[in-house]
Amino acid sequence: MQKDIDLRVSPDQAADINLVKGIAADQTNTKMIEITDVRIMKRSIDARQRNIFINLRVRLYIGESQPDVFFEKTDYPDVSKSAQAIVVGAGPGGLFAALRLIELGIRPIVVERGKSVRERKKDLATINREHIVNGDSNYCFGEGGAGAYSDGKLYTRSKKRGNADKILNVFCQHGATTDILIDAHPHIGTDKLPAIIQKMREQIISAGGEVHFETRMDELIIEDNEVKGIKTNTGKIFEGYVILATGHSARDVYYMLHDKKVKIEAKGLAVGVRVEHPVHLIDQIQYHNPEGRGEYLPTAEYSFAVQSGDRGVYSFCMCPGGIVVASASGDRQLVVNGMSPSNRGSKWSNSGIVVEIHPGDFPEYQQYGELELLKFQEDLEEKAWIAGGKTQVAPAQLMVDFVNNVTSIELPKTSYAPGIVSSNLHEWLPPFISKRLQDGLQKVGASYKGYLTNEAVLLAVESRTSSPIRVLRDRETMQHVEIKGLYPCGEGAGYAGGIVSAGMDGERCAEALANVLKG
Repeated sequence: MQKDIDLRVSPDQAADINLVKGIAADQTNTKMIEITDVRIMKRSIDARQRNIFINLRVRLYIGESQPDVFFEKTDYPDVSKSAQAIVVGAGPGGLFAALRLIELGIRPIVVERGKSVRERKKDLATINREHIVNGDSNYCFGEGGAGAYSDGKLYTRSKKRGNADKILNVFCQHGATTDILIDAHPHIGTDKLPAIIQKMREQIISAGGEVHFETRMDELIIEDNEVKGIKTNTGKIFEGYVILATGHSARDVYYMLHDKKVKIEAKGLAVGVRVEHPVHLIDQIQYHNPEGRGEYLPTAEYSFAVQSGDRGVYSFCMCPGGIVVASASGDRQLVVNGMSPSNRGSKWSNSGIVVEIHPGDFPEYQQYGELELLKFQEDLEEKAWIAGGKTQVAPAQLMVDFVNNVTSIELPKTSYAPGIVSSNLHEWLPPFISKRLQDGLQKVGASYKGYLTNEAVLLAVESRTSSPIRVLRDRETMQHVEIKGLYPCGEGAGYAGGIVSAGMDGERCAEALANVLKG
């Protein structure tokens, strides 16, 4: 027999499964001796008040043991002799699309412009040490996509794109801890994700699919408004319908689609800075305790959203106990992002602080039509690169100095490996963004005492929050609105925001494609 119960306990109680078992037994009038096993099913932190509580959903096993495998396993049949489809991009959208195709009896051919998740590390080191960006292998491009070297956050606000639990279970099947099925804000960590992604690739190959690295799609083959395949930089042509999961930084793809008159549109995004605080300061603020998080609480997270005039200013991709990384994907670019290891154990916590922007906000770019915000994004990243000294050194400013429009004289130590240089960000960020950031930080500082401080530093520019382009598709068929056999997918197509939502979108595209191939 099994009994489920919701508990509200202190952090030290939550850390001791025997204490949890005893509390659950008392509340269900069950004798301890009768409980043969206990499992935490859901876990979240309530830090709204000075006294911190942990909310638990606990399953008691009475007279039986809990199952050895807690996640739902997916079977992947041999598709080596099946009809094939092409998946362009091996980020979360592409990987989950490929795995779902296999489930449905379709053979996926995955082409990825970058290197394997292990080989990418060498190019990341070159960015940090020599400030040289490989345009096909960087923090954005390569096996696992931008999510491979990130915090590995696995929660989504989306309720309409598919089954989030399925995505989490697939991660568990390939090596993730089952804690991601339990925690309200699950994460894997940048140190754990590469091995998991590699196992997903091995699963694709063992089932009869193919994965081609350092193979960049240069052109879609379109005849009579139907996709016939792709041409690649290697000279090889792959035939079949295409799931286009190239990620939000594949600008060459957007230009190619525009040149081929494939219907796209400008899409709003958010732009700003990445702010880095000492980790102990965020712990103190969020846990209402000058001693910080103590022994039993995890590194503190935060999120906020405020209004500045007609635009939202909000935190994005918060990385507790993490580092800031150089996320440019080409020459004359400087882009910052954040990531965390699984233990979230660095000395710093960082988050994007961004302003939402819409098509039409910058009239000087409207001449570019569908590409207006892409052009804006490119120019802004070049300005950041120039402000940083035309290297990957990031222009930076202390937070209070930024609010007061004062150039910082000294900057603190930072997690950002290429280094930082003092820059008055107001001098080159568009006022549309800088003034709203200034106002937003003041509002946040009034609510979160201690947040607005010169112990925090702003690094610029955070510009890759999402795609500046949407590749238009039909809501029901998931195909492009005009091109048969083309399935725009994930973040790069403008239909997802993060690992889980991209994975769900990949599965939906695979299902739609399989329905067409199987009739």
